Amino acid sequence: MPQLAETQREFRRAIVEHDTAAIVSELVGGRDPKTRLAIHQRNYEKSLVNALLTKFPATHWLVGSACLTEAARRFIKIRPPRAPCIAEYGEDFPAFLATTPVAQRVPYMNWLAELEWHVGKVAISIAFPALTLGDLTALDPSKLSQAMLTFQPGVHYLKTPWPVDQLLELYVTEAAPEQFQLAPADICLQIRGARGEYQFRHMTPVEFEFRKSLQRGRTVGDAAEMALDIDAVFDPGQAFTCLMTEGLVTAIA
Repeated sequence: MPQLAETQREFRRAIVEHDTAAIVSELVGGRDPKTRLAIHQRNYEKSLVNALLTKFPATHWLVGSACLTEAARRFIKIRPPRAPCIAEYGEDFPAFLATTPVAQRVPYMNWLAELEWHVGKVAISIAFPALTLGDLTALDPSKLSQAMLTFQPGVHYLKTPWPVDQLLELYVTEAAPEQFQLAPADICLQIRGARGEYQFRHMTPVEFEFRKSLQRGRTVGDAAEMALDIDAVFDPGQAFTCLMTEGLVTAIA
């Protein structure tokens, strides 16, 4: 008699991969147990497709239901969920969209989806009490360059070759301009959100890299040196002050 874990793996293959060879003998009862299994297979696919369409509504709006639904069906076959939480599913979907035929016609589709994913993540975050410049008075100024910062959880930095934030704005506001043309343009975005709300901030490339490197755990001194290598006139002190006054830092180590 097969162990429970082995049986579970076989049923997973039957549902996800439609490979029923190993469980045919386990399908008993009723007129046609294979038909009942097919119901579970369809429900599995439909639930995941619907989850993806729900997570990427602006992309759905941009390319249409038929196109995105087909892409979602292909995606779930090669990238089934790896965790039990459906809310975490779909992080790789934007990158997958870049490989689909429609990406040839709509080259900014996957970037809009990437933006949507991060907006969805930051918008459900909780904002923590932020440090102020006054909280730094107890810190030895000579040690500041060695400090590492903890950012608010609802902050993400995204660089894209298309101004897809404009597309998302059109979708959210339900605006319908008579003419709209999206031209390629490198943009650096700070996406910040909490409790169902979000906002964008366009940044210069050097400020973007400074903040992104700090968020990833580099020290203030290392981030400043990296930024100065990009732009010799960059002012690390002013950039650090702006970071604090915007309430983005919750702890300094």
